[in-house]
Amino acid sequence: MLEYEELYTSQGYTSICGVDEAGRGPLAGPVCAAAVILPQGLVIEGVNDSKKLSEKKREKLFDEIKAKAVSYCIAWASVEEIETINILNAAMLAMKRAVEGLEIPADFVMVDGNKTPDLKIPCISIVKGDALSQSIAAASILAKVSRDRLMLELAEQYPLYHFEKHKGYGTKIHREALLEYGPCEIHRPSFLKKILGAKEE
Repeated sequence: MLEYEELYTSQGYTSICGVDEAGRGPLAGPVCAAAVILPQGLVIEGVNDSKKLSEKKREKLFDEIKAKAVSYCIAWASVEEIETINILNAAMLAMKRAVEGLEIPADFVMVDGNKTPDLKIPCISIVKGDALSQSIAAASILAKVSRDRLMLELAEQYPLYHFEKHKGYGTKIHREALLEYGPCEIHRPSFLKKILGAKEE
């Protein structure tokens, strides 16, 4: 999974950063992004698209990636920002914050997906990048674990919604809780129209 890293290293870049986000799809909570610069040539065994890994494996790799990274940053865009500028732009904003928050700056950025945030340094998007680039995969793990941990904390504040079980995604138990209790302050109103609209009919 170092093909892209090696390609851009061969072009003279020395601080190549992978970026990914977690939480574009859920009905509740902020969106999280991570930026990771790994040492050149380092292989971290088991790093892959975070969605393909078990929670236990992600947790273990989370600590290893943070320990071995040259630099990393985890950043967020809030529910209010999601509602104001839409989820795609909020995800881009979180990614921009993650890259700009690196203690050791990147000179080249690789982003999972087909769109890039507004950055002042060279940046490319790679579709399915979290399965093709170790740096992007590492970022996907940091973002996913960070967001899951936050949703576990929010589950204690809002026990009616069982966030610990679904992390804010629109599962049956989550939809049923919304219909019974209505939304709370960490729900994304623009994501709830179909569900709550069905209740009003």
